[in-house]
Formats: sequence, structure tokens, C-alpha cells
Amino acid sequence: MDLGINGRKGIVCAASRGLGRGCAEALAVAGVDLVICARGPEALEATAADLRAAGVSVTAVAADITTEAGRAAVLAAAGPQVDILVTNAGGPPPGMWSDWDREDFIKALDANMLTPIALMQAVLPGMMARGWGRVVNITSVSVKAPVGVLGLSNSARAGLTGFVAGTARQVAGKGVTINNLLPGIHATDRAVALDQGVVKAKGISYEAAQAERMATIPAGRYGTPEEFGAACAFLCSQHAGFIVGQNILLDGGATNLSM
Repeated sequence: MDLGINGRKGIVCAASRGLGRGCAEALAVAGVDLVICARGPEALEATAADLRAAGVSVTAVAADITTEAGRAAVLAAAGPQVDILVTNAGGPPPGMWSDWDREDFIKALDANMLTPIALMQAVLPGMMARGWGRVVNITSVSVKAPVGVLGLSNSARAGLTGFVAGTARQVAGKGVTINNLLPGIHATDRAVALDQGVVKAKGISYEAAQAERMATIPAGRYGTPEEFGAACAFLCSQHAGFIVGQNILLDGGATNLSM
């Protein structure tokens, strides 16, 4: 399918690996020129080189997108016309309610709520003026089914979901869509970290921990960054203009919602 976004310009955050890279790869194949960012310059430059093989322009900005300086650097590299924005940042660590203090919550909010909001506020006016734009926020299945050990993530991502619910409906009439993709367990570094948390908590092998978590997924496996990226690219396409303010699960059926 031709996604109709060849020649568009996009920003993909935390794009050097995992779900962010999956999204960047799918957009590059669709012909989108990209600005990508991540904190590690070596992995980021390697990703940029791979993406350029699709024949698109790729600018790599080594920056921490959760900081004001990092966001400024990425937005400056992108220039005044940003057609597509994919927000993404690593999730906060798991734990128990008693493990966290105010600063832990502030860090989680900065990374997983306030950063995507700031980026949207920066690019939405231009999108609206041009009459076209796509924003996809990579959040988490936890906004529909909170995960017990992910209290920090549950809190921050729920706040972002609330912001998007209102904002998406305010900008849709200008040809701009905002949606959230909610990943369940995917084969990324984040999955490895959470699997290792199960190992530590239960005193079992890594293989047993992974099998235990896979057993909770009707699809019987973890998702892949490639299929996640394909879903993201569709939401960024010309065909997705009537999808507004949605929270779309990609979790292999693990979350069973009646409505």
C-alpha cells in the first residue's frame, strides 16, 4: 500500500533501537525524510546509516529528548516544517509503591508525559497552518490495564492520554491527527529488563521468566519492532485522517476489554 507520505518530514524520538527504530524504519520505507534522536551517538549514527539505505534524508541528533536542551536541538534540526511526530522515551523502572518519592514521579512525568506534550505544542501550530499533520505517541498498554509493578509509568502515561484526548479533538478540523499506540510486550531492551525483574523477584531462570510472560499473551509470543513500526506508519499515512484521539493496543490479545 502506498501510504501517501513520500517526501514528508518527520521526527522520531528514541529511534536508535526498539520500537522507535521500528517506527523510523517503516517511515523511511514510506519515503519520509527523518530527524531521529537518541542519547547514544554510536547506535544512533548506525541506525541513521541503515535508514538512509531507503533513499531518504536522515539527520541524527544525539540528545536527551526529556530535557529542554535536547528538545530544542531536535526541533532546530527539523526546521519549521514537521509533518509527522512520533514521540517516545524509555519507561521508568518497575517497583513497589513504597519505593518511590516525589523526585521519581517528577522524572517519570518529565519523560513520559511532559516531553511529548512539549513536542506537540512545538509542532502543532505549523501542522495546523499547513492543514496536515500526524502525531503518534508511543505510550503503553498500562493506560488501559495498569500494570502492578509499573506505578510510575501508569501515572505518567495516563496523564498524557488525558491531554491527547482533548487536544486531538481540538486540532482534527485542521487536518491534524493525534493518536496513541499502546504496546504490550515486544522483543526490545525494555522486555529484557522486565524479564530480568521477574527473574529477580521469583528466583527463576531467564528462560522461565520469558516463558511465563509469553504465556499471558494469546498470540503466544512477544511482538516485533517491525510490526509495531508498520502500525505507526499507517497512523501517519494519508489513509488515517479519520482516526482521531484513539488509544490503539498492540499486545497480541493480552488485554481483554469488553468494550
